[in-house]
Amino acid sequence: MNSIKNMCGKNYTKVSEFVLLGFGNLHKLNVVLFIAFLIIFIFTITGNLLIIVLVSITPALQTPMYYLLSHLSFSDLLMSTNILPNMLGSLLLGEKRITYCGCITQLYFFCATTITECLLLAVMSYDRYLAICNPLRYHSIMNMMFCVNLSAWPWLLGFTLNLIGVLTLSNFDFCADNVIDHFYCDLSPLQKLSCSDTSLVELEAFVYSIPTFIFPCGFIMVTYICIFHTILSILSTTGKQKAFSTCSSHLLVVGTFYGTLIAKYMIPSKGHSLLMNKIVSLLHTVFTPLFNPIIYSLKNQDIRTALQKLS
Repeated sequence: MNSIKNMCGKNYTKVSEFVLLGFGNLHKLNVVLFIAFLIIFIFTITGNLLIIVLVSITPALQTPMYYLLSHLSFSDLLMSTNILPNMLGSLLLGEKRITYCGCITQLYFFCATTITECLLLAVMSYDRYLAICNPLRYHSIMNMMFCVNLSAWPWLLGFTLNLIGVLTLSNFDFCADNVIDHFYCDLSPLQKLSCSDTSLVELEAFVYSIPTFIFPCGFIMVTYICIFHTILSILSTTGKQKAFSTCSSHLLVVGTFYGTLIAKYMIPSKGHSLLMNKIVSLLHTVFTPLFNPIIYSLKNQDIRTALQKLS
């Protein structure tokens, strides 16, 4: 983070601030949207904090699966607090001014939390693979020390791999236009505003997507192929239902998270309206952090039991 602070103190650009238009084309709905997203923000913070607290104070939830879930909730908290306050400001004021340094920092934390969550979901799928496909060795392999080490790598890679790309972008010139027709500082609109050659950043983004998106996504697919094969080989219907229930919540979260990422970054954007791009971004940055604790609360008996004891 010191490198970002030092970078922001230097004058790399003629633009000192950016203007986030948010949902500027929906002026009549700004008050309604502000109230709706404020409620979503409160529920997101409350739901994810509740998951973290429950895992911390409930002995029955102090297992590798729930320990990793608490990391996922913390990542969702960072994502929400990074994006939603500025979006709420743009809805309340009609537009939101953000400093150049603030914009670059927001982009950095957005990329970092997205990468971290991609890798955390892959680690969680490995945990479910061991629990279902290799149950006799699960506790000897997935002990808490190994689980702590596994959970540390997504955070380390998430907050270091994207640093080079963000530092490269920060050296670009933004000569005139400083208006971003979005509700947060994303890579694509910043590239469009820059009057420098952005091909290097595009190349870096593609290269980094291999270990941070493509490999984790492929790994999750392989683990779930093995999981489904094992579940289908179970003779009893009760056994199949019990095995599937242990991974159904994670599978729903994976589908939601990766689905929005694929829709936003992998599907060609030609012909997509700005409104459609904002809607997909909303699903990824606003609704996914809200859905994750809801999915785990509704689908997981242990979480529901811990909630009942807490209340």
